[in-house]
Amino acid sequence: MNPPDLCPACGAPNDCALADPRTADRACWCYGVSIDPAVLEALPAELRNAACLCPRCADVEAQLQAATRPIA
Repeated sequence: MNPPDLCPACGAPNDCALADPRTADRACWCYGVSIDPAVLEALPAELRNAACLCPRCADVEAQLQAATRPIA
């Protein structure tokens, strides 16, 4: 089983706020994006719901960039 701070798909750090004791009281980045269910279904069953995907594997990098862009 992967550690909770690593992406189960690629093994890279997943930036999960909940997996880091220093930020566990904050909402994770994944709460503010929509992850395609097909991305999650592509994971082997034993890896689902065990740890956050990283933004790249979750295919949400564009959503995160849009959320941090200043509103003009």
